[in-house]
Amino acid sequence: MIYLDNAATTRVKEEVMEAMMPYFCEKFYNPSSVYGPSRNITKEIQEARKKIANSIGADENEIYFTSGGSESDNWAIKGIALSQQNKGKHIITSKIEHHAVLETCKELEKQGYEITYINVNEEGIINLEELEQSIKEDTILVSIMTANNEIGVIEPIKEIGNICHKHNVLFHTDAVQAYGNIEINVEEMNIDLLSTSAHKIHGPKGIGFLYIKKGIKIDSLINGGNQEKGKRAGTTNSALIMGFAKAVELKIKNMKTNNEYILNLRNHLIKRITKEIPYVKINGSMEQRLPGNINISFRFIEGEGMLLKLDMAGICASSGSACTSGSLDPSHVLLAIGLPHEIAHGSLRISINEENTIEEIDYTVDELKKIINELRMLSPLYEDFIKKEGKINV
Repeated sequence: MIYLDNAATTRVKEEVMEAMMPYFCEKFYNPSSVYGPSRNITKEIQEARKKIANSIGADENEIYFTSGGSESDNWAIKGIALSQQNKGKHIITSKIEHHAVLETCKELEKQGYEITYINVNEEGIINLEELEQSIKEDTILVSIMTANNEIGVIEPIKEIGNICHKHNVLFHTDAVQAYGNIEINVEEMNIDLLSTSAHKIHGPKGIGFLYIKKGIKIDSLINGGNQEKGKRAGTTNSALIMGFAKAVELKIKNMKTNNEYILNLRNHLIKRITKEIPYVKINGSMEQRLPGNINISFRFIEGEGMLLKLDMAGICASSGSACTSGSLDPSHVLLAIGLPHEIAHGSLRISINEENTIEEIDYTVDELKKIINELRMLSPLYEDFIKKEGKINV
């Protein structure tokens, strides 16, 4: 099995498993208890928190552990919406956000909040002028993702933060896809709140964090005990936190070397596909893009059939976000960058990392060539196109 869907989730590394194991049986104590073994675990968790904070240039007291990216996004947006509602009820986001952000905003709209959805250009980059013009007196939050989960485009986060702070508006970014894959410094990038998830960087599922800049007032999403400095109730998950910290350590330490390797694989794949398969389009900016992301549209085919045939060939890939894998609707991200429905339906997301090999990439392209040809032979649109002997620009 060749796994090329690392944007959906990643394999937990052996070192991460080793870091977690003692906290299931030997160090099983509840960190909130007052006796010695629990206090020792609390110290170890604080060391893990500090290590994670350092990875984004934050203070350890600004890191709050959550169950993952979706909870962190929900907490950031709903928490600020509630705490700042006396100032205003206007929030700005983009049309290409993850559904954890978009659905949260839709829920707030039902509660009387006004949401502005900023456009992106054909490369997937937001319009900074439109963003600034959209800010009003009652704007309380801007939420723009660091890098898109489908097309891998990296947004101009520092510039967005500058605009927000110029107008005294808080800035949240969903960094789930970007964290561990590009350099992030919350101070330099003017970020007030930042969401992450461990399972995107070879950590365990079910753990993430929300960075909340010191001094920001935010309401709790989960109430109960006094864990996470009284802001997020729930028994501290020692094992997952320690696994997350180890994953962060490995990812940050090897980021530069890994990214160079991944870029070579990605560029090789793109070169072969664009050279050997006609009527394809790379979606999103190639300059401002995560190293391991490739999103390609193939004209005259349905993405579902392509994915099924890839699966039969032993290749795991996707057509977009894993959170919407059961949907038959075309990607909202691809529609937002201007692709027509019929082309958006024929899209493939391949996300590679340092564990993939050049042999896997070549095998995938070889199989993809066969699959695309087979599917096009079944397409009446492709048949008509061939008969006309024309050319279609996609």
